Amino acid sequence: MNALAPITAQVKPAEPLYRRAAIESDANVLPQIYNQDTNIVIWQRDLEQTLTNAVNTLISANALKPLELAVSPDDAFDQLIKALKPEDNNRDEVKALCEDITLLVEMFCCLFDLKRAGLRLKILDKPMCPRFHVDKIPCRLVTTYQGVATQWLNHSDVNRSKLGTGNLGKPDEESGLFKSLNNINQLTEGDVALLKGEYWDENEGAGLVHRSPPLAGTNSAPRLLLTLDFI
Repeated sequence: MNALAPITAQVKPAEPLYRRAAIESDANVLPQIYNQDTNIVIWQRDLEQTLTNAVNTLISANALKPLELAVSPDDAFDQLIKALKPEDNNRDEVKALCEDITLLVEMFCCLFDLKRAGLRLKILDKPMCPRFHVDKIPCRLVTTYQGVATQWLNHSDVNRSKLGTGNLGKPDEESGLFKSLNNINQLTEGDVALLKGEYWDENEGAGLVHRSPPLAGTNSAPRLLLTLDFI
């Protein structure tokens, strides 16, 4: 054997990433976001009718405005009340919404050991992010209080080479990003979802692929979207 002959390293091919969704009708599902093989967790919850009525009343009366706040579990409720400025005719409705948002802030911060979270509340009459994409973040909580909710794809159904400029200007449905419209999953009103992003430890190349939903039509209800982020 020639001692100077190059040594060919045995390179083991990378194993394909596997990611799944964890979906339950109980908030106890949320910690499953820490499972490496999970890139979306969905708590399927039915909103209380009083909260649904409150949200509908506030949106119909144009009593809500977009918010971007840095909140803690201790000050979220007070900050929300101060920002939304309830009046005598909608004080109970604003209080109901603020209480629910505060509960989610408490759960989010407790789950991830955060002192504060970045809160965004938006009223949307058109898709905010109409193309499927991944987020360059560790994790985000999303919930839709009214209207159509976030669409997402299972990891195994995605051709990631077609994300971004890889779509060559074609619509998602024609780019080859996924094979069938049946691959598109959708949250429902009230669901609380944790979307794992590309910056979660050891999750590069496996961030959840998702998009804002197309609105059903010109007469569809505005979408009230809440997101919580690490800060």
